[in-house]
Amino acid sequence: MNRSDRRRHGTAALTACFGALAYTVSKVHLAWERKLGMPGFPAPAESYAAISDVRAAQWGNAALGLLMAVLALLLARPARRRALRLAVLAASWAGIAVVGAGVAGFAARATGLAPALGAVPPRTVPAVAALLVGSLWVGAWAAATVSAARIPRHRTAGRGRSPAGP
Repeated sequence: MNRSDRRRHGTAALTACFGALAYTVSKVHLAWERKLGMPGFPAPAESYAAISDVRAAQWGNAALGLLMAVLALLLARPARRRALRLAVLAASWAGIAVVGAGVAGFAARATGLAPALGAVPPRTVPAVAALLVGSLWVGAWAAATVSAARIPRHRTAGRGRSPAGP
């Protein structure tokens, strides 16, 4: 992996990490306000009947966001150990699928294609901002995961040097 590829890989991993942190911050904010949904996408009123403790649910989502941020950082410098490397890659792909499905669902809701998911957001700017951040997050996370999977295991610890020396 040349210097340019390493830079792109690191940028993708950090962008994915920042996307996860943005999600985390949004969930902390919603926990404090005791609200469900996402910024720009208030949850339907009937959603509150299914959740006994909205604050605890959002704090749990915030913790999940931190876990996703850690996964993204682990992609920046993939582990040499095969089991750990495969676990991080598998967890990343699972996270990408879940977050990607969420972004797709919110996009369908925003365009009115999925009224069962809730009403079209009342305010366009926060909804579009949330969709842009989510899309950037998923794209960067996928790029970092693909790139991390392509880095040879013997080169992950020494920044391009072989294990035998410089």
